[in-house]
Amino acid sequence: MSTTDTNPELESLLEYIKRNRGFDFKGYKRTSLTRRIKRRMQTIGLENYNEYLDYLEVHPDEFVELFNTILINVTGFFRDPESWEYVASDIIPQIITNKHLSQPIRVWSAGCASGEETYTLAMLLAEALGMEQYTARVKVFATDVDVEALEYARHANYSPKEIQPIPPELVEKYFERVGGRYVVQKELRRGVIFGRHDLVQDAPISRIDLLVCRNTLMYFNSETQAKILDRFHFALHDHGFLFLGKAEMLFTRNHSFTPLDLRRRIFTKVPNGNRRDLLLNITHLNTQQSTPEMVNPMTRIHQAAFEIDPIAQVIVDVHNSLVLANEQARSLFNLNPRDMGRPLQDLEISYRPVELRSRIDQASTNRRSVILKDIEWSITEQESRFFDVHVIPLIDNNGDEFLGVKIIFTDVTRFKHLQNELVHANQELETAYEELQSTNEELETTNEELQSTVEELETTNEELQSTNEELETMNEELQSTNEELHALNEELRQRSDELVQVNTFLESILSGLHSGVAVLNQDLHIQIWNYRAEDLWGVRADEVKSRHFLNLDIGLPVEQLRQPIRACLLGELPYPEVTLQATNRRGRAILCKVCCTPLRG
Repeated sequence: MSTTDTNPELESLLEYIKRNRGFDFKGYKRTSLTRRIKRRMQTIGLENYNEYLDYLEVHPDEFVELFNTILINVTGFFRDPESWEYVASDIIPQIITNKHLSQPIRVWSAGCASGEETYTLAMLLAEALGMEQYTARVKVFATDVDVEALEYARHANYSPKEIQPIPPELVEKYFERVGGRYVVQKELRRGVIFGRHDLVQDAPISRIDLLVCRNTLMYFNSETQAKILDRFHFALHDHGFLFLGKAEMLFTRNHSFTPLDLRRRIFTKVPNGNRRDLLLNITHLNTQQSTPEMVNPMTRIHQAAFEIDPIAQVIVDVHNSLVLANEQARSLFNLNPRDMGRPLQDLEISYRPVELRSRIDQASTNRRSVILKDIEWSITEQESRFFDVHVIPLIDNNGDEFLGVKIIFTDVTRFKHLQNELVHANQELETAYEELQSTNEELETTNEELQSTVEELETTNEELQSTNEELETMNEELQSTNEELHALNEELRQRSDELVQVNTFLESILSGLHSGVAVLNQDLHIQIWNYRAEDLWGVRADEVKSRHFLNLDIGLPVEQLRQPIRACLLGELPYPEVTLQATNRRGRAILCKVCCTPLRG
C-alpha cells in the first residue's frame, strides 16, 4: 500500500477495531476494505469514517454486523471440480504413499468459512483411506477468523441447494437427511477440528501434509500475503502440498514453493535447510521424589535458578492468576510483589507487548507450546525492543493434569539490529559488485536491457494478478448480494401468496352473508360492496368502489344515514340501528334495517 493510498480516517478506524476487538485488518487490501465498510456505513446512514467510529463506540453490537460484511463467506462443495479431481487422483494418493500406516495425516483448511471445502477434503480422504483408517489417522484442522461462520460449519447442516455439487453417491454415503436438510455423518465430522485462527497474527499449525487456502490470500496486500506464505511454508512438512484458489498465484514467493500444477494452483514446498532454529530457555521443575532432608535445599536451588535467569519469565496458574515472575520479568514489566496472585487480565503484561490471554487459552486447549516471533514493543517514541514469546503449558508428571503456563520473553533486539546491519552490509556488497561489473560496459548494457525487460514482465504479471484478484473479490461480493436478493424475493412472494389467500377468504365470507354489506373508510368512501348489496340495489361493486356513500343514487334514502354513520364513527354506544322505507332493484317497496358497526384496527 503506497502512502498516497492511505486515508487517515480509515486507518484510525482500523486501529480502533484492532484495539477493541483484536481483529487486525491493516494487512487487507484497501480497495476491498473501503468498498465493504462503506456498504455497511450506507446501510446505517453514515457518511464518513469518523462518524462510524463514534457509532461503534456507542453501539458495540455493530461490530458483529461489520465483521459479517467484511468477511465474505462465499464457498461451496467441490468448487472448481477439475482441481478437486486432481487432488483426489494425484495429491492424496501421494500423501498416503509417503506415510507409514502408523503415521497420522494432518490437513489444514485455512479460511474455511462455513465448512463446505473442509468437508470436501474429509470426504476425499475417507474415500481414499476407508472410514476405519480415516477415523484412526486423519486430522483436518479447519480455521477462520469469523466465529459465526465457524459455528455454522460445526453444525454441518446444509440445505439441498448447498449440497447440489456433491456427487449423489457421496451424499448417500456421508450425509443424513434431517427435516429437509442434510447433516454430515458423525464418523466424518469426528476427524475435523474447527477453531478460530488469524492467519496474520496467530502461530501456524505445524506438520501439515496438505494445506488448502482458497481465495483467501487475494483479500490481503502483497506484504501481508508474503508474511502468510512464510507461515504456510513453516507449517508444511518437507514436500508438503499447498492448494490455492484460481485467483491466486505465487509470483513473489517462487523461492519457497514450486508449482506442481499451475493451472489448478497446486504447489509443493521447497525445503529450506538453512532456517534459523529458535533457542528457547525452558525451566523444568524437578518432580522426582527426594528425601525429606533434601526438599528444602532443592526448592531453594530451583527458586534461585528461576530468580536469576537473565531471560524474563512468568508463570500463570489454571485460574489465569500471576503466581511467579523472576527478577528480569519484574524489572522489565514493572511488576511488584503485590501483583503476585492477581488476575492476569488486570495487569499491563496481559496485552503488552503482546495479547497473552488468547495464547494462554490456545496452549491450555491444545496442550502445545505457542511461539510468537519478533514481537515489537515500543518503550518510548525513540526506542523499540523485540521479543520472541514462548507460551509453554505446564503438565504434571503423569501428563494428564494441566497446572498452568510458563511464559518466556526472549529479548532478540540485538539480533534484529544485527540482522538490519547484515542487510545494510549486503546492500553495500551488492553496490561493490555492481561497480565491479561496470568494467565490462558492453556486457553490463546487455544485462541492464535484459533486467529491464524482466522487470517490465514482472510488473505486468503483478498488475494482471492484482486485477484478477479484484475481479474475483467483486464476483464473490456480487454472488453474496445475489443470494440475499433471492432470499428477499422469496420472502416477498410468500407474503403475496398469503395476502391473496386472506383476500380470497374475506371475499368468500362476504359473499356468504345474506345481508348487503358496505364497508366505508373515514371519508365515507366505499371500500367493499358485497354480492348481496349488488343484488339488493342493482349496482355492481366496481361502479361504487371509492365513491362517496351519501352520493349514491339507489333505492335507499342514504341521506337519512348521515347521522347514524357519524355516531358510529364517534364510537357512541349502543351502535346506531335504523329502519328505512326503501325500494329494491326490482322496484318493490321494502323496509330496510340498517346497522352501523365500527371496524377497529
